[in-house]
Amino acid sequence: MVKDDGEPAATSVEGATTFTKTFKRKATSLPWDRYLVRTLSIIGGLIIWYLCSVNHVSFIVSFENVPNPLVVGDQFIYLLGTGEFYTHIGVSLGRILISFGIASVLGVVVGILMGRSRIITDVMLPHIEILRPIPAVAWIPLAILMLPTEESSIIFITALGAFFPVVLSTLHGVEQTSEVYVRAARSLGSGKLEILWHVILPGALPSIMSGLAIGMGVAWFSLLAGEIISGQYGIGYFTWNAYSLVEYDNIVIGMLTIGGLGTTSTWLVKQASKPALRWQESER
Repeated sequence: MVKDDGEPAATSVEGATTFTKTFKRKATSLPWDRYLVRTLSIIGGLIIWYLCSVNHVSFIVSFENVPNPLVVGDQFIYLLGTGEFYTHIGVSLGRILISFGIASVLGVVVGILMGRSRIITDVMLPHIEILRPIPAVAWIPLAILMLPTEESSIIFITALGAFFPVVLSTLHGVEQTSEVYVRAARSLGSGKLEILWHVILPGALPSIMSGLAIGMGVAWFSLLAGEIISGQYGIGYFTWNAYSLVEYDNIVIGMLTIGGLGTTSTWLVKQASKPALRWQESER
């Protein structure tokens, strides 16, 4: 029964609101059973890989020369005891940090400028759209001709790959910021810098952070192409050198190492973005 004063109805509304907020908070956190499923999925993939390798399956794709996970694991343990393997990883991480830092700063700045100026968009966007589809490998000859050292060529190729996702995501985020908020801030006496800092950037942050996460993944992809230039160190060079020497186990280790480092660094970017996007959690 609903009383005339409406108190039970109000209580029901409050209860529904509380339930909705609680449900949304739970939905944002990943349950442990999903982690279990993902872990089992990886284990299942390793089992399939092992069975295909030991039985030399050759149907559409051939596993005749692919080492099984146990062989790769033994070689990986051996490499962990050598200093050279860590040197390859350290050099690649240094290149990624420099390249991603350059791409992030330039991408965010250029994306904001494009989002706030039609002239800059008309000048920059055609170049970006023409250069963006060019694969990293195709940049190698030109990078060698344009830049003075191998190291600068690798950083250029890696930064270029990460630049495009960052700049386009930033542009999209700025364009999606409601002009109503900008006009409201301007009517309250805010200057251009205040509007940029307090209105445009917060509104564009979700897209910017997504672009940074995608850019980190593309950076690792581009690094492999860039390190083909290098004749000394880098996990990409390690993988390419293993291919040249027909060391199948090291090829797989290099590939999985790049995948693991790329996944970890992308996760770190996402974790670093959470404090800046805390306002989204409060809205939920």
